[in-house]
Amino acid sequence: MALTPSNMLPLGTQAPEFKLKNTVDDTFVSLTSAKGIQGTVIMFICNHCPFVKHVNSQLSQLAKDYVSKGINCIAISSNDAKNYPEDSPVNMKTNAIENDFIFPYLYDDNQEVAKAYDAACTPDFYVFDKDLKLIYRGQLDDSRPGNDIPVTGNDIRGVLENLLNDKPISDIQKPSIGCNIKWK
Repeated sequence: MALTPSNMLPLGTQAPEFKLKNTVDDTFVSLTSAKGIQGTVIMFICNHCPFVKHVNSQLSQLAKDYVSKGINCIAISSNDAKNYPEDSPVNMKTNAIENDFIFPYLYDDNQEVAKAYDAACTPDFYVFDKDLKLIYRGQLDDSRPGNDIPVTGNDIRGVLENLLNDKPISDIQKPSIGCNIKWK
């Protein structure tokens, strides 16, 4: 497993629009239709990565804690499912159900969305404000598999609280670290 950091898309970037299939219910979901009233968290994740497996329960809880506050979460897998069959849409659906994801888990088959967001690793996180301007990109928190730091989601939770309370968001942000996206 190669440790790959986020590319750190410039703050203020407008979220690129997309329309992808939700593996949970086979509907098509666009950014415009799934964005939150107050903000949107976009997560590039997958099924097989140990870094993602390490945080799955926190991703589920994060969405449950913030959806009622107008923050929606959207997960996207852009991995090459042919060479990484665990990341296939069928297995994505199973993973979403097992982890009680209340957010869409979208499959980016042609990998165009990952490229548009300059995503590099799984997990890779982006937080956009109500106007879909990038206010955060980077890590969920300092926890990694094997480092004995609890998974709390502190970094993103802090950003979401500041967003909801109209407080400034620091531009000092740590990149996420995980497995590289499995490009075709």
